[in-house]
Amino acid sequence: MATIKDIANLAGVSRGTVDRVLNNRGAVRPEIAERVHSIAQTLNYSPNIAGKTLAIRKKNLRFGFILFASTTSNPFFLDVVRGIESRALGLQEYGVSVNTRYAKIDDPELQASLIDGLAKSGIDGLAITPINHPVVIERVRELTQAGVPVVTVNTDIKDSDKSLRLAYVGSDCFKSGETAAGLMNLVTGGQANVGIIIGHPLVDGHAERSAGFTQKVAQAYSGLNIVGTTVNYDDDLKSFAATKQFLQQHKQINALYLASAGVEGACKAVEETGLAGKIKIISHDSTATTRKLIHNGAIVATITQQPFTQGTKPLDILMNYVGMGIRPEHEFFYTKIEIRIRENI
Repeated sequence: MATIKDIANLAGVSRGTVDRVLNNRGAVRPEIAERVHSIAQTLNYSPNIAGKTLAIRKKNLRFGFILFASTTSNPFFLDVVRGIESRALGLQEYGVSVNTRYAKIDDPELQASLIDGLAKSGIDGLAITPINHPVVIERVRELTQAGVPVVTVNTDIKDSDKSLRLAYVGSDCFKSGETAAGLMNLVTGGQANVGIIIGHPLVDGHAERSAGFTQKVAQAYSGLNIVGTTVNYDDDLKSFAATKQFLQQHKQINALYLASAGVEGACKAVEETGLAGKIKIISHDSTATTRKLIHNGAIVATITQQPFTQGTKPLDILMNYVGMGIRPEHEFFYTKIEIRIRENI
């Protein structure tokens, strides 16, 4: 949601000037007024919505945001956090605070505990990258029943429990997996023994990517043979060990689909086993490490998913719903699936 502060920063004027222009109060030079109106229109700024937001400023709304692991173990989330921080700064103008917490990808008990803690603090809405585990699903159910809306981010909850959340923001993971299959077919010339590496089977996004890849291969690419799947827990050290063992067990592998984080660890394992340059690797996301590996030729291509938007959009949805009673117009807010190679990374 655009704020007066956002418009002021882009226009290079004070918030008071923006207020005078948008509410026709006081004289403002025509060229400045035109610039402010243009920016407001581009940002879809609505004075009526803003007025409603100002009316709830005294409520001191609080939102929780739970992400996997930390930005050090999974650098993808650095850009998600930047999105959160950017939107949280703008929402401060309306008395809204955002509390961000982290839980390991394989620790549902910790994630459930974080939900409990945020619920006890009195949050008005929650955005979360959920682990598909009964203890986490139960906490989400309790929040929803208590009237606290939940938005899933980056990965969704399983089909039978999707009614528990307000909306999902992130990649269409199944379609992303299908895209990876088509890309793998292209880069291997349609002939390869492929190994799949995912972060964790209880993460819906990873399972969906793997399913999309596998099904598309079965439907359209008979020359691609999927050898097997291993798990790296979104961690580079664990990814190194898991990938090395995977390659030693399946010496026929000449292509890898990295459907999660742990990319650097996987590439180091390929190098240490003497297979650098012999294995075609496709990954996800565009972290600093991934970009370096693409430039070095270790990775052929990567598929991105707009992490900054995954930080901002859930907070917009929660603010509109809790603050102004505006229900999201869609259940799924899919980010763009984009392919990056050395020439455009």
